Amino acid sequence: MIEMEGVELELERRSKFLNSLIQKKKAKEQQDQKDEFNVRVRASDMPLPQQNRAFSLSREILNATPGKADNKRLALALKKDFDSAYGPAWHCIVGTSFGSYVTHSIGGFIYFQIDKVYVLLFKTAVEPLDQK
Repeated sequence: MIEMEGVELELERRSKFLNSLIQKKKAKEQQDQKDEFNVRVRASDMPLPQQNRAFSLSREILNATPGKADNKRLALALKKDFDSAYGPAWHCIVGTSFGSYVTHSIGGFIYFQIDKVYVLLFKTAVEPLDQK
């Protein structure tokens, strides 16, 4: 009985160690991706795969329009992509100077800087209208 408890404790210790290594590797990969795209996350309540999708698409759009960034084009592209990939209703604000105060769905918010442009991307709940 005592041996089993020792084995269980050792397995738990090893499991925690492996989980910590996995978390460190994920954090390193995420940082590498941010460095690759020249991104700085200001605030986020969004899963990493969705964040990476936003970074990748933003970089693609900005690279396609060298010189001055086309903020409206970037906002529209992000909104349409996230609407089609994750369902409605996504909203996107892109610019170099703006203020905001928004309510968002859980797991559907990111505010980041890419190059000199700031992007606010968030999802709101969609409620069907009652038919009377």
